[in-house]
Amino acid sequence: MPELPEVETVRQSLLPLLKNKKITNIKIFLPKLIRYPKDTTTFIKKLISSKITDIERRGKFLLFRCPPYTLISHLRMEGHYQVCSKESPITNHTHIIFTLDDKTELRYQDVRQFGTLDLVHEQAEATYPPLKNLGPDPLTAAYTLEWFTNRLASKKRGLKAMLLDQTFIAGLGNIYTDEVLHRSKLHPQKLSNSLTKLESSVLFHNIRNILQHAVKEGGSSIRTYTNAQGKKGTFQKSLLVYGRTGLPCRTCHVTIIERIKVASRGTHFCPSCQTGANFNNA
Repeated sequence: MPELPEVETVRQSLLPLLKNKKITNIKIFLPKLIRYPKDTTTFIKKLISSKITDIERRGKFLLFRCPPYTLISHLRMEGHYQVCSKESPITNHTHIIFTLDDKTELRYQDVRQFGTLDLVHEQAEATYPPLKNLGPDPLTAAYTLEWFTNRLASKKRGLKAMLLDQTFIAGLGNIYTDEVLHRSKLHPQKLSNSLTKLESSVLFHNIRNILQHAVKEGGSSIRTYTNAQGKKGTFQKSLLVYGRTGLPCRTCHVTIIERIKVASRGTHFCPSCQTGANFNNA
């Protein structure tokens, strides 16, 4: 699933291609992707003739600004946007086509068909699920050390499970959670309320720094991920533990990376570099 760096990279690649373009036509081949409004005729009617004034991001969600509406898009496992000419061949996994006033098309493709689109009035956006329940985005001013430290101390949860919780922090997924915990020298099953202030501070800064670095590298192309221009990310070359089961740790260069299940997710860590497990997966 694309995480914050991948979604931000998609946003950055889409913005110059779509900003101030007007939507002139919409074709929906897979209606189930439209969660709201359920009536696709209403969805189309509201968006036709709208101008895409901006594209923003909250956590893993893309927000297409089409005043007075906001199109909220979650890519899920393998959702993908492509901007191309009308003459470009339409793939079997192209489910929605937005035609623009410059004769180009914004195509939404999704092999697994798990992605979602919600069209809401901009005034209702802040209270519309799932946005209303999202925690702070680590790349915004709302993400502060004081808030982070206090919130960790107030919960008795395993770190991996807590970092994956989008109501705590918006944007982290399996890849970057494994990476920030390793670079912070924290076991994924260590309890959040057992961290020292120094450990909390290190974790706080590593989350922001690693996500910023990953954005600069265009995200991690582990499987099929590319940006809207078809370019792959390169941060996967910098991964220290994720996907390295059975290989020597790139930090201590001795211990073998192990893979266990934590919070129902495959979890990669170094038993030597990351200690202090409390074995709480909740």
